[in-house]
Amino acid sequence: MKTNTKGKPVAVVIGATSKWQSDGRNTLLAHGKTVDDSELPVGVRWGVGGAVAQKFAQEGFFTVLTTRKEANAARLATAIREQGGECMIVELDLVSQDSIAAAFATIRSDAGDPDVLVYNAGYLEGRDLPPEKELLENIPVEMFDTTQHIACRGPFLVAKEVLPAMRKKGAGSFFFSNNSSSLRGKKRMTGQSLYYPRVMMRTLAQVLTEEYSEHGVHVANIVIDGSIDSPGSRALPRNQNRPDLQINPVKIADAFYYLHIQDRSCWTHELQLTPFATKPSY
Repeated sequence: MKTNTKGKPVAVVIGATSKWQSDGRNTLLAHGKTVDDSELPVGVRWGVGGAVAQKFAQEGFFTVLTTRKEANAARLATAIREQGGECMIVELDLVSQDSIAAAFATIRSDAGDPDVLVYNAGYLEGRDLPPEKELLENIPVEMFDTTQHIACRGPFLVAKEVLPAMRKKGAGSFFFSNNSSSLRGKKRMTGQSLYYPRVMMRTLAQVLTEEYSEHGVHVANIVIDGSIDSPGSRALPRNQNRPDLQINPVKIADAFYYLHIQDRSCWTHELQLTPFATKPSY
């Protein structure tokens, strides 16, 4: 059954929820419980993915929220609809090629070919390793495999699902939500995820830029260079003491939309977003 009955342009957000939302995996790891987000602006409750989804819905897009479990995005979908937007939730597990293929078959059938794809998937793996496990030799291969699925293999498979239609249409946006570890390889510090593959995500964005720009597809790597304001991260003592170090996800979403509406005579292919109170990473 067609869900996008008004024929709106379609924006797909891969990873529309956040590990730092009120009941997210990082929030539970850091705080040991769900945190209250009732006093937070609705735009920041689901991190970057939720803010991007709300922004494109507000701009008239039919927004597809992908998440591993539909329940994760239920409150976000309700918020979008309360704002007058339209959306649907599609379950997608980036570790499974079959899940990715099934999800996009549903998206094409129920919503239509994506006009915008924002790849915002993240992972927890690595954050719970103790200080003595910081060296690569101590990291379980299974853990690294998961990071590869999310940061490298996942976007490759997603690109194969959406880029052919964008190429044939001669238009479309494919954006990567990345972090500062994509700029160069760095040692993994305690409490961080395994960000080694993020460099490869950036390289994939560069390759797709060279391959698909001439076909009218705008590809960009967005480096989110700092801590993102969301329920779980805002509750951390270091962020309560220095709120100026937190990046507002609503403003990140504005940047994604800005990229989408750029004139093709002056496309941006990499954008780095850094809080004013810190020095940009390089």
